[in-house]
Amino acid sequence: MLYIETSRLQLRDWEAEDLEPFSQLNADEQVMRYFPKTLTSEETNAFYQRIVTEFKEYGFGLYAVEVKETKEFIGFIGFHRATFEADFTPCIEIGWRLKKEAWGKGYATEGASACLQYGFDNLGFKDVYSFTADVNNPSKNVMKKIGMEWIKMFRHPKVEKDSPLSEHVLFHINKQRFANGLRLNK
Repeated sequence: MLYIETSRLQLRDWEAEDLEPFSQLNADEQVMRYFPKTLTSEETNAFYQRIVTEFKEYGFGLYAVEVKETKEFIGFIGFHRATFEADFTPCIEIGWRLKKEAWGKGYATEGASACLQYGFDNLGFKDVYSFTADVNNPSKNVMKKIGMEWIKMFRHPKVEKDSPLSEHVLFHINKQRFANGLRLNK
């Protein structure tokens, strides 16, 4: 099923053919440099199963992303129910992971903006959060470009305390702020 379409991207259901490039994406050290580790094929398969389960349970999730012109799978953009222990969870998180050949083209911003529109208009979300390691400037820039507001720093409870990735930033956007941003951008 196609959920969201932008001028250059299609955000859709996952297909069996996506698993191999998804596994390559998760094994790429550059792509995963802001995560505790790369993922094995088995770990990617387990991640894929969690994505499928979340779609079945909630009707939304991390959408497979392909470039419309080439039909090439480039990663995911979408929503996840974050439930780790924190003062802002459980919450709806927006996130993305794209292969490095897709970086620098505005795909994450384009897809995430369209996801927010879909989430607020079709899924009834009132608030959406995003978070990443503080050192992940590319993702922080996407969060700012899609109108999210910095809330605070926090230590991610699932990342080792002495890791340079444990210090995270939290961003937020609500339906009203998103709607106001759309009016300002027109």
